[in-house]
Amino acid sequence: MTAPKAQRRGRAIAMTDDERDAFLAEERTVRVATNGTHGPHATPLWFHWDGSAMWLTSLVRAQRWADLEKDPRIGAVVDAGHDYDQLRGVEIRGRVEPVGEIPRTGEPNPELERVERAFADKYTGGHVVVDGRHAWLRLTPEKISSWDFRKLPGARQQPGA
Repeated sequence: MTAPKAQRRGRAIAMTDDERDAFLAEERTVRVATNGTHGPHATPLWFHWDGSAMWLTSLVRAQRWADLEKDPRIGAVVDAGHDYDQLRGVEIRGRVEPVGEIPRTGEPNPELERVERAFADKYTGGHVVVDGRHAWLRLTPEKISSWDFRKLPGARQQPGA
């Protein structure tokens, strides 16, 4: 696997790899944008970040899935913060590939065991959900950008930040 392109702009406010991984572990929603026949299509999803790839579960009968079958390029943004000097986030651009059966029926798949366990722990109280309507997509980053405006000179520091 080729390493993602390094962030060139905004390095002073970029997250370290550890900060990025911790942020992605705590946040729950990613917004993904696909290239549809009528232009960009943006939707929210739940996700799992494993330190090198973002795992998405998607309805296979969704517009998003149809878009990705035609063009696997995707943009994903996870962000947080209310006030300007508290904004932080991660943008990942890359390509997705399906992993496992489509739709997922629960066939044993060693590649998905850790992903499904981590996803279940994060979102469903530890219960792995297989509904026969969703399938897994692995987003392999080609470029990762991050920002943490709390690093700006003069930014208000929140307790625990």
